[in-house]
Amino acid sequence: MNPAPNLFLIGPMGAGKTTIGKRVADQLQLPFHDLDHVIEAQTGVAIPLIFELEGEAGFRRRECAALAEYSALDGVVLATGGGAVLDAQNRARLAARGFVVYLETAVEVQLARLARDRKRPLLAAPDRRERLEQMAALRNPLYAGIADMTIRSEHEHAAQVAADLYQRLQLVWRRAPAPAAA
Repeated sequence: MNPAPNLFLIGPMGAGKTTIGKRVADQLQLPFHDLDHVIEAQTGVAIPLIFELEGEAGFRRRECAALAEYSALDGVVLATGGGAVLDAQNRARLAARGFVVYLETAVEVQLARLARDRKRPLLAAPDRRERLEQMAALRNPLYAGIADMTIRSEHEHAAQVAADLYQRLQLVWRRAPAPAAA
């Protein structure tokens, strides 16, 4: 068993982190948080507006602060944004404070799932495939580097992926209380 106080879901946009995370959180009877939704609630504006006003660097600063806050909780399921792993401090927090599940998804599947999505600033590119491939080349090794478990999230319905993930978690993860602060 790999004890950790939290369950963190990482992976690219369109992998199903929020949909699968909510279902697994229900099965585990733990509260669920989506880091992008947390940032929107804290700022009172949508992420595309944060990107427009503050750029990606401003958004990433907010993301780091929100991740520091929410990864410090005890007993939560947290879906990160796809780019949260770009920051080394974020990766360290995720690895130290939770059991990390990488929802792996092919670019083809992302393209299909995100075909109608016009709200993601990083997809506002002339060639979405090329943009997703560039992000995958940079991010996939980072996801794999901190993952305690990798699960493919592209072949089945989200409910089945969540059920499979829950079953696998029963074999390898147990929620442990957070270590006492020194």
